[in-house]
Amino acid sequence: MILDTPARVEEQARLILQAQDDGDGDGAHDLAHVGRVVRMAARIDRELGHPCDPLVLCAAAWLHDLVSLPKSDPDRARASARSADEAVAKLRRHGFPEERLAAVHHAILAHSFSAGVPCQTIEAKVLQDADRMDALGAIGLARCFYTAGRMDAQLFDPADPLGQHRELDDRAFALDHLPVKLYRIAETLHTAPARAIAAERVAFLKAFAARIVAEAG
Repeated sequence: MILDTPARVEEQARLILQAQDDGDGDGAHDLAHVGRVVRMAARIDRELGHPCDPLVLCAAAWLHDLVSLPKSDPDRARASARSADEAVAKLRRHGFPEERLAAVHHAILAHSFSAGVPCQTIEAKVLQDADRMDALGAIGLARCFYTAGRMDAQLFDPADPLGQHRELDDRAFALDHLPVKLYRIAETLHTAPARAIAAERVAFLKAFAARIVAEAG
């Protein structure tokens, strides 16, 4: 199969992801997460007037987490580089246009928060925004607490849930991850559509944190 349409790219990407599944069962970086990122990237591109190369954006969005490492893994910062390398190798074998592979590689490489690679293309910016959007709102909150549980963190500090009189520590307390990272994500977004969605989702996170304090007494 020659991967010359988004539909064919999606079909092959799904097969690649299924073959790559190592049974780790990380619910924060599963196929459902990938699907949400794909749909959000398409939405942002659409609201921008479709400036992205559809093949590049589709391939990068589907394969952006091809190599997913736990947050505690010392090689975590290289996960996006490894994903980009593997994605390009697999796409090349399945007939993806050679002249577009570099753009796919860059978009996947730059999407990661921990990698710290500046986005040089519109596809990279849209993918990064779409991936970061999944860390906000109700789903982002669920992923936050799920990941904290996998790392044996507590829900929150019962004596000071919002960390107003102590140093924030999101490895110890899940709720601390909101001000440590999630609230700040909105400031890193590249596109106007993403910033508009993020504003509403951050407001939800702040309301949740306030409700925690109210219920904790």
